[in-house]
Amino acid sequence: MKKKVAVLFGGCSEEHDVSIKSAKEIWKYIDTEKYDPVYIGISRSGEWKLCEKPTADWDEKTTQRVILSTNKQDKGMLVLKDGTYELVPLDVVFPMIHGKMGEDGTIQGLLEATGIPYVGCGIPASVLCMDKSMTYLTVSNHGFRAPGFKILHDGENADASALKYPVFVKPARSGSSFGVTKVSKPEDLQAAVDVAREFDKKVLIEEAISGMEVGCAVMGNGDDLKVGEVDQITLSHGIFRIHQEDHPEEGSENAVFTVPANLPVEKRKEIQETAKAMYKVLGCKDLSRVDMFLQEDGTIVLNEVNTMPGFTSYSRYPRMMLATGMTFTELVDHCIEMALQEGK
Repeated sequence: MKKKVAVLFGGCSEEHDVSIKSAKEIWKYIDTEKYDPVYIGISRSGEWKLCEKPTADWDEKTTQRVILSTNKQDKGMLVLKDGTYELVPLDVVFPMIHGKMGEDGTIQGLLEATGIPYVGCGIPASVLCMDKSMTYLTVSNHGFRAPGFKILHDGENADASALKYPVFVKPARSGSSFGVTKVSKPEDLQAAVDVAREFDKKVLIEEAISGMEVGCAVMGNGDDLKVGEVDQITLSHGIFRIHQEDHPEEGSENAVFTVPANLPVEKRKEIQETAKAMYKVLGCKDLSRVDMFLQEDGTIVLNEVNTMPGFTSYSRYPRMMLATGMTFTELVDHCIEMALQEGK
């Protein structure tokens, strides 16, 4: 009997559109011989609606309201029909939602209340990895290298003259480079802080790390972990912002991806082992993407950890896993099967 899989997408964060693109790839590749998928879109204002499939204009095509049952005796979704809610049982949820209200423990808390197995990290790891300052402190306390930083809470201002430039100013709890600015001189600092505060009241002023941008896709639980091929990002200018570009499906405006990274096998292996170790230290499960810098002296420095990485046609996580020989359908299948096993 097919397992009923609810794919959540959209959401209230700045990564709403990226989430739709990720869900579209799941719709395209999920094994419908094995799974019976249903798609639940969450509008920017927080309205949950059942839809036929993820599209850019999904919200305009459906009025079918839906909520998840938080009664663990009735595991499923409640679909509004003729003024009453009908319970539709669910076997597993795939919350393909990025950023705030998706990767920050919020949706994970709801899913824990439902009792329905779900793909991805649990509440603690989601909270920890969403806040870059907490991520850095955790990995640093376990002997890994992370950027130095200062925190600005709401209403606080930085002493621009006391910083060593360049620095990066970024929202503490956001993704896909939204609100991130490289600041090279003191007089530009406040404007960058203002931009970051459009996305989060908590702002990081972070040391600039020189080095190659590399990443590693990690999948699994406990000591049973798989890793993708290490990737390498080469920038022609600026910072990596592919999800904010107009036509990322056609290639990045300023970034070139190399998979596997143009590094000796031994160094790629070290990056993979470091990514797995950080994944375990942070309490991640099922899947996460660990982004790092490789400095000229060989030091590996954490950049960030994405607990629900993008699954778009141009996203790094699937590209790294597919480079090992896995198909996209197998990738989706592994994610769902891990959640189902955990739910037993």
